[in-house]
Amino acid sequence: MALSPPITVEALPDLLRDDTKVKLAGVDVDGLLRGKLVSKTKFLSIAKEGFGFCSVIFGWDMHDRLYDQELKISNKQNGYRDLIAVPDLNSFRRIPWEDNLPLFLVSFFDDDSKPLCADPRGLLRTIVEKLEKKGCNAMAGAEFEFFQFKVPSSAPNSPAPSVASYLKENTPDALPPLTEGMFGYSLTRPTLNKSYYHDVYDTCAEFRCNLEGWHTESGPGVYEAALEFGQISEMADRSSLFKYVVRSVASGYGITPCFMAKPRHGLPGNSGHTHVSVVDENGKNLFFREQKDNDAKYPDIAHLSDLGRHFLAGILDGLPDVMPMLAPTINSYKRLVENFWAPVTVSWGLEHRAASVRLIAPPTSKPGATRFEVRVPGADTNPYFVMAAILALGWRGVELGLEIPIPPLGKGDENKDKGARLAKSLREATDRFMSKDSIAREVFGDDFVEHFGGSRENEIRLWDEAVTDWELKRYIETV
Repeated sequence: MALSPPITVEALPDLLRDDTKVKLAGVDVDGLLRGKLVSKTKFLSIAKEGFGFCSVIFGWDMHDRLYDQELKISNKQNGYRDLIAVPDLNSFRRIPWEDNLPLFLVSFFDDDSKPLCADPRGLLRTIVEKLEKKGCNAMAGAEFEFFQFKVPSSAPNSPAPSVASYLKENTPDALPPLTEGMFGYSLTRPTLNKSYYHDVYDTCAEFRCNLEGWHTESGPGVYEAALEFGQISEMADRSSLFKYVVRSVASGYGITPCFMAKPRHGLPGNSGHTHVSVVDENGKNLFFREQKDNDAKYPDIAHLSDLGRHFLAGILDGLPDVMPMLAPTINSYKRLVENFWAPVTVSWGLEHRAASVRLIAPPTSKPGATRFEVRVPGADTNPYFVMAAILALGWRGVELGLEIPIPPLGKGDENKDKGARLAKSLREATDRFMSKDSIAREVFGDDFVEHFGGSRENEIRLWDEAVTDWELKRYIETV
């Protein structure tokens, strides 16, 4: 995707000449867009220095319920103070389904003008700046799988009820998928909902969330989108906005997209695979080795540069310590189980889709496409945290000159996997993430770890108190 020239404050009056209002949105720790509509006059007055935005979006969960144990950023003691929200002018785009209303993303700052520790956009930006100081940058790509459900209408020609209304009278298992059966990469299934299918693709292009690929995936009503790769901060923005596009377009067709990691028992989950590479100031891929290393410790890395090897080592070394950033919900760990196309150990391999980290490099790819695909994240993740985690761990490996700690997975011999088992629950993952010697504290700082870890502890407490359908069905008559 070609880069547009930077937008300046001085250019805004002309850019918004025919507009009367502007939409602004920031991102919370769960990856949800939180924002408001403001007048053009208001926007022009705050475009440079920012405006006050209630900090409560960092003091409550995804359902606007305050954390049981209040955290440092927003709480009763500080009166749920305002943060400073500064528009990112270069995030400008127009919303096609809202009459081309202008939209800008914002970043959050503390009252001392420092980036807010838990602001997803700011966290990723901080890591990117480390690379920029060394004359480097990072490129990324993202893939999202998601189920889609369509609630049946109660009468002919009447609008379909909302999913929330439907679930008041029906169990989640009764929610009908958009299409039945398993048919990945089908050319015919999309024709059953062709207007919706093409509307999503075309709207993504209009909204600067261009897709490289768009197809059915294996599962009832499951699609997969591969976003067009680009600079990593821009890719995180587009990943977040992609869900906004899909949900907005789908609502017009009575369809509900579901990005949960594991919506259905017994079926594969929804992945959120993330591709990352490092480039120099001229865009040259720094993971590719110009001359094949015939004496490489492992044949898999014969075409991988020393920088790439250290980057891989950093990911493998720190992966267990950042799992809440890659698997942030209770449901995330239902996907990370054996035999369902999801990795469960610290592992890697050249073109190996059973590994946590798939190395994509010559001879099976072109040199400029050399990269790592991290296959642990699900579609339920906050893309800024996923990309920040991968980049921070990899760059730590470069700075420390780490060596790859385990051999690659061989094709067909997963039983010889020597990597440590990744966390099996959010509780286990969060305990390690928040431990005093966690690598997460080393690369992100205590303030972020305490806030995000505290938000995960809140999620765990809610789960501990929940009574599930499984428990009721299993025990109602038998104990």
